[in-house]
Amino acid sequence: MGIYLSSPKTEKFSEDGANARLRFGLSSMQGWRATMEDAHAAVPDLDNCTSFFGVYDGHGGGALQTGAAWALARAQALGASGERLGKPRRPNQDFRSGSVGKVVAKFCAKYLHAQILKYEPQLGGDLSASVQKAFLRMDEMMKGQRGWRELAVLGDKMDKFTGLIEGLIWSPRGGYSSEHLDEWAYEEGPHSDFSGPTSGSTACVAVIRNNQLIVANAGDSRCVLSRKGQAISLSTDHKPYLVEEKERIVKAGGFIQAGRINGSLNLTRAIGDMEFKQNKFLPAEKQVVTCNPDINIVELCDDDEFLILACDGVWDCMTNQQLVDFITEHIKTESRLSAVCERVLDGCLAPSTISGEGLDNMTMILVQFNKPIRPDAPHT
Repeated sequence: MGIYLSSPKTEKFSEDGANARLRFGLSSMQGWRATMEDAHAAVPDLDNCTSFFGVYDGHGGGALQTGAAWALARAQALGASGERLGKPRRPNQDFRSGSVGKVVAKFCAKYLHAQILKYEPQLGGDLSASVQKAFLRMDEMMKGQRGWRELAVLGDKMDKFTGLIEGLIWSPRGGYSSEHLDEWAYEEGPHSDFSGPTSGSTACVAVIRNNQLIVANAGDSRCVLSRKGQAISLSTDHKPYLVEEKERIVKAGGFIQAGRINGSLNLTRAIGDMEFKQNKFLPAEKQVVTCNPDINIVELCDDDEFLILACDGVWDCMTNQQLVDFITEHIKTESRLSAVCERVLDGCLAPSTISGEGLDNMTMILVQFNKPIRPDAPHT
């Protein structure tokens, strides 16, 4: 059976919602994959004038390990001369729920949007800068004892009650440095040296405040705007063949082999994937793989009809314009936007595993703007 099931799981998780500014629908489906590694977040009222939508596509192996354990495994895989003898062996700490990439995606879906509002006041009200900071913060939050514990709970390695008890046990005592005393308190414990997950997740998010749309992307999930029926791409698929990405990879000490970073990862930006972020002399933005997102800011107008966010399982099967055309046709007859998303997923699903497309997990969020689109108003 390999990484595919003998028959696809076509059950879908679907949701609809609305506020005075917009309505949305979403749907996700595991499909032929052995596990579901996508996650999403839909928060129409992040605050009184801001909406947030995000899709996250996990990838990679199935174990968490401490930084020391990974360093030891790397040393074991190298000869005395530095010649590689084989791939490092990772400790057997698999989560029962599946790969670590799935858990990283769930972590982002739970925490990323909340970080945006936290950092906006600290960054002088610059919403796009706070979105960027939220991406970078994900890697920081997944490190150490606290990060390991949160990932373990999300991955079903420990139940929530046990996680709470561990948090109480390993939380800092009263005399600890105040620099750590925020809502993500530093914890001492057996996993204090955990350098973060070696697998990762893409992240593509849209933040809508009044008539301003901010799209942030790291990876190959994608955001597309329909303006008068024309597909407008608001994100870039971060792949090793892009000149800008290749230059950063090489400068940071990496290489590209067979279209993959160090012969392994076919994405150049992602949250997690900490084994590609080990150069201590470089900031996060310049690592071999970075979670620093591309930011695109758009002023919405009444010509803008809807917004699509989807993981690559959808885009592998349809072009931007094909998907916009499909939605334009079916949005007129479906009362629920999630039903339109479900039609897309069913249409993309391959009839068998012989096909190279339509085999991946699929997640899609569809956001339709109410007209007229409100002019910009002061944020309170």
